[in-house]
Amino acid sequence: MSASTSTCSAPPAATSTGRRLAASASTSGAALAGRLDDLREPLTAYGLPLGEAFQLRDDLLGVFGDAGVTGKPVGDDLREGKPTALVAIAAERVDAAGRRLLDRLGSPDLADDEVAALQDLLVDVGAVSEVEATIDRLVGEANAALGSVAMAGDAGAALAELAAYVAGRDR
Repeated sequence: MSASTSTCSAPPAATSTGRRLAASASTSGAALAGRLDDLREPLTAYGLPLGEAFQLRDDLLGVFGDAGVTGKPVGDDLREGKPTALVAIAAERVDAAGRRLLDRLGSPDLADDEVAALQDLLVDVGAVSEVEATIDRLVGEANAALGSVAMAGDAGAALAELAAYVAGRDR
C-alpha cells in the first residue's frame, strides 16, 4: 500500500474503492505484459492516489457538475446524503447556520435553492479548494510513483495523460 494519505476527511469507504480499482487496473496491464514482478510496486503506488483523485473529482462533479455533461442531476449527491470529503470538511468548519444547512443533506425533497446554498457553503468554508488541492497533490504523487520506471513504448506518457484526465475531467 502507498504511503499516500489524503488531507481530506473523506470516509474510508468513499475513497478506498476507487483506490483499489485504479491500483488493480494498473497492475493488471503489467501482469498481462508479463512484468508484474517489477512493476507491481510502482504501478500500485501510481494507482492508489490516482483512484482517490478520481473519487474526489467524482464527488465534486456530483455536487457541481453540469447535468448535461455528467448525465445526472446537479445536487443528487446532496439529496442522497453521500458521505464525501466535501461534506466532511465542511462539517468541521461550519457555524451554527451552516450546520443547520448541512443537516438537510440526505433529504430527497432538498429544494434547488437549498442545493445552491449548500454549494455556496462548500465553497465558502474552503472544502472545494481543499479537495481541488488534494486532487492535484494525489495526481502529482501518482506521476512521481512512476519515476524512472522503464515502460514499453508510450506507456509512461499514456499513464501521465490518464492522470491529467482524472484531475480535470468533467464527466
